[in-house]
This record gives sequence, C-alpha cells and structure tokens, in this order.
Amino acid sequence: MTEDTHEGASPPEPGATARPDGGAEPADEPTADVTLDPWGSASVGDYADLFAEFGIEAFDDVADDVTDPHYLMRRGVIFGHREYDAVAEAMANGEPFAALSGFMPTGDPHIGHKLVFDELIWHQQQGGDVFGLIADLEAHSARGMSWSEIDDHARDYLLSLLALGFDAEDGELYRQSDNREVQDLAFELGSKANFSEFEAIYGFDGETNISHMQSVVTQTADILYPQLVDEPKPTVIPVGPDQDPHVRLTRDLAVRMRYFKVTEAFASFELDDDERGLVRAAYDALAADADDPDAADVRCVRAAEWLADYEPPAEPASLAAAKPTALEKLRAGGKEPLRPRVRFLDRNATDEAFEALIEAVEGEKRVFDEHVDAFDLTREEAEALAREVELDHDGFGFRQPSSIYHRFISGLTGGKMSSSIPASHISLLDAPEDGYDKVKAATTGGRSTAEEQRELGGEADECPVYELYAYLLAGDDDELTKTVYSECVNGERLCGGCKEQAAELMSEFLADHQEKRAEAEAVLEDLDIDLDSDRRGTGGEH
Repeated sequence: MTEDTHEGASPPEPGATARPDGGAEPADEPTADVTLDPWGSASVGDYADLFAEFGIEAFDDVADDVTDPHYLMRRGVIFGHREYDAVAEAMANGEPFAALSGFMPTGDPHIGHKLVFDELIWHQQQGGDVFGLIADLEAHSARGMSWSEIDDHARDYLLSLLALGFDAEDGELYRQSDNREVQDLAFELGSKANFSEFEAIYGFDGETNISHMQSVVTQTADILYPQLVDEPKPTVIPVGPDQDPHVRLTRDLAVRMRYFKVTEAFASFELDDDERGLVRAAYDALAADADDPDAADVRCVRAAEWLADYEPPAEPASLAAAKPTALEKLRAGGKEPLRPRVRFLDRNATDEAFEALIEAVEGEKRVFDEHVDAFDLTREEAEALAREVELDHDGFGFRQPSSIYHRFISGLTGGKMSSSIPASHISLLDAPEDGYDKVKAATTGGRSTAEEQRELGGEADECPVYELYAYLLAGDDDELTKTVYSECVNGERLCGGCKEQAAELMSEFLADHQEKRAEAEAVLEDLDIDLDSDRRGTGGEH
C-alpha cells in the first residue's frame, strides 16, 4: 500500500499493442508467473498475468463509468482495479467516497511517486475524502531507517504532495506513528490474522522481525482508516501492483471483522458461491414451469434431478467442480422446499446485536441459533440492514476497500527505475538543469541510425522518454501524447529532437515544482503533523 523509493519499474510488456492515445494495451495472454513483493523489486514482466493470477480486473471494464477520467486512466497507465465501480458509482451520484495511499519515506520522492500523488489529488477534486500517510513505522521496521532520516524524507514527501495540489484543509495527512486510531484499529485487526497467513502472502519466516509483521497490520488499518471517519464508505487505494498483497489481506480482514455475513440461500443448508450458482440455475428452471413456486412446488429432490442432467458452462471451471457437492446437498435435502431467501450469518455479533437484527428484519423470517433467513429483503437491503445494526452496536461495518493499479514507469537508463541509480530516475527535488541533463542522457526506443528510424519508425512502446510524455510531461494534453507517439512510430520524429523537447518540459516542470514546494513550506508548518520525532530506536531489517 505504501510507495517507496525502491520501487522498481518495467518496460511495456511483450506483446503489447498501441492505444489510440499512445498508451499501451496489455498483452492478451499471461506469459510467466508473477510474484508481488511490497518490499522487493517491483517489476512486472506482463501485466496481463495479474488478471489471471490475482483477480485484478482490467480498468477498461469500468472506465466508461468514470466521469471526466484522469489522463492516467485515459492513457492506460492505470490499467487495473478491484471493485472500483463502487467508487465510480458514488462519485457519479455525489455520494461519500474516499481515497488513501501511503508513502514509505526511505529517500527522495521521485516521478514514480507523482503518479500516486496525482491520483490522490484527482479523487479529492472529484469530491472524495482523501488521506495521505507517511508509513514511518514500516520504514523503521522493514528498511531500518533512523527516525531522523524518516523525519527528513517525510517532510519532502509532504511538501511535494502539497505543491502538486493536495488541499490540506479538505483532506488529512498523518504519520502512522502519531495516529492512535490507526494503531488501535491495527490491534483489533491483528486478532483476525495469523502467522501462517503472513507466511503465505509475504514469505515471512522465522527470521522476520515482529515489528515488520506489526507494520503490515498497521497498513491494513491505514487502508480501513477512512471508514472510521464519519461512516463506512467506498474507498479506493491507488497503488502499484506490487502493493496488491496488502490490499488483498485488508479486504479479507474487513470481511472477518463484520458482525454478519450476508448470503443468498435456498434451503436450510449452506452453499458456497459456485454451488449457489448451480442451485440458482436449477431453481429458476423449475420455478419457470411451476404454477406457484412459493407454494413449495420446487423441492430439493426435484432440483437434484434437474441438476444431474445439467451441463455447467466451461467458464468458470469451478462450476463443474462444484456440481457433485451441490447434488449431494440437494439430495440430502429431500423434499424440503427450495425457496430463495437472504441469510444473515452470525460471525462476530454480540447477543444484543443478534437480537436487534432479528427485530429489525421485517416480513417473513426464520430464526435459527446462528443465522436468520429473510424472505422479503433483497441482498442490497439486507447488506444495508446488517451494517446499520452493526454500527448501532459498536461494530465497524467495514466495506471491502477498492483499489486501482498503475504501471511502473521505466528507468531512464532502461530497465528498472532505482533510487540507487541516480541517472535512472528523476527526483522531485532535482534541480531543473539536472532533470534536463538526465532526460537528454536517457535511453530511447529509437533505431540505430536516423535513416533506419525514418524507414522503420521508432519503438515508442519501449521508450522511457515517450513514457515521460504519457505519464507526466504532457499533463492533460492527450493530443501531445498522440502526436509524439504517431510521429515516432511513423518515422517522422527523431530521438534527438524528441529528447530535447522532453528535457525542456522536464526542466519547466521541476522549476515550477520547486517554486510551489517553497510556497508549501508555510502550509506544512501550519499542519498538525510532527516532523521532529522524539522516538528512539535502531530499526529493523528486511
């Protein structure tokens, strides 16, 4: 969830095709296994792998639901999401939503971090409650940073975020170590996690220090923190794909913390999601032929007979695998009526909360020791009711957080962007002339000779300098990115002139940014955030 200066980068993936605006589409087929390490080298060889292996959805699937999308969305730099449709819907309807991301202060903020800064600021401009945090506990425990180093870097991150347009009066900035609400929430979330889970997700072992593990739970609390402010609301976490393990863990913990689990059911027995889909198909088919399906015309034994002859669709494959267990449960149900209902399962509810839920369910219902079946509520109504009862009885009522994922920007020298290789990245603290020189010295996707470039065209999809236009230098001007891309691939643009234009734009950006950072000093001084820590300690190791 936190972006740090060890963030790696990768060039556009093999098999990519050009977007109309000069961005790149992911290749259609996964090509290799992907390991996502939040503290390692954040390189992704083929972003399409993330869709298959981790369930990240293509952002294009939800892009049309976003009003006035940010240019990073339009150009495919933001390529994936988890349930961003909930945020997009709230945004379109003027309903509450939030955005949060964090920054591990281990070095200077650079142009890779600017992607996240811009995403936070854009969501704030769309009316969201926006939170930016300094992950100082993580920097100390996972990177071994001293508190004085953390203080210095934290200041630089905050100044750049403010200089780029973050409204500190309308949003919230904080340090993990100073936010007691986050730390208290982390303690509660920790009761729902265990070491074997950390071992599976992060590869932790007997050598991993406890503070590092604690910092992970703190990050899950950070992600859920916006929902402690006012009310639970759709919340998006903008990150690079290397941070997805934190998002997945937090989504699981948000569910485990809930008082009630709301599912659809058809009889007294429980079904998993795939089994439920098969039983739904059986019920719909039989109910369509019944004179009055509510008069117990549809029974489990008849549904089992129908399902025995039913051929599930090939996708998802898990449907076919679920058929034997669904049949077994239906046959065991015998002549029990099969009837759709919404089920409230007691997960963590107090006795008082469970009784309150029973009282709140209107219409026909059946009450059992550990669940309540409601026959006159929709799934959406049931979810809202469960959250309302939970909040009324000191629960959190968390929604699962959403997330969006951006591509990594390539290093200027090719390959990964690394803080340990100054020429590979541009710091937001670089002097304008240094930024100019780095761009002029950058690797390109050009051909060996000018003649070959004019004949074959350049390879913009493999060019770090073109990425600078698409990710940063063109700003909101899509026409500039289209022009640069088109002229490059058609052989009309040579690398020397292209780098000169990019270098001048970079110099102008840095000069403007340094000026605005100086102006932001006064704003930062007025914020209630301590940048002179009195903590002691040597930190951990990763």
